[in-house]
Amino acid sequence: MTQTLPCLHPNPGWTEAPAATTAAAPLPHQISETVGKHCILELYGCDSAKLDDEVFLRDTITAAAKRAGATLLNLITHRFEPQGVTGLALLAESHISIHTWPESGYAAVDVFTCGDHTMPEKACAVLAAELSANDHKLTSFRRETPPSIAESPRDPLQEQGFTAAVTL
Repeated sequence: MTQTLPCLHPNPGWTEAPAATTAAAPLPHQISETVGKHCILELYGCDSAKLDDEVFLRDTITAAAKRAGATLLNLITHRFEPQGVTGLALLAESHISIHTWPESGYAAVDVFTCGDHTMPEKACAVLAAELSANDHKLTSFRRETPPSIAESPRDPLQEQGFTAAVTL
């Protein structure tokens, strides 16, 4: 099933399911911890000039990250000769990437965010609108948390080599 941007829930997959009238236990295949959501976006019929404008794409990727509620850490782009741009935004929550083909009016976009405070579909909506896409295809799925991570306590500061000193 192809999803469209306007019909998507603002934060799909992150809300609790409605309470059932009977207290039935979930089936094993229904229990799933997620590490994040991954969106694959195909944009068709885009404005060719925008697809070839590196500065415009940098601004648009930045706006998309902000709209998704993500934290932009770094952004790298490269303009190819005679045309086309690739951009990669490193997010605290994961990444956004875009590859453009101005000669075809096409862009391939990848948005992956971790955590329940981000909404990658909103980043996709910004990119589709700003690139003036005539058509698009959005595929999104949840990335499952590996059991080795889900079952062990995690201290992000410790994993990054930081030590926290608490003084009371």
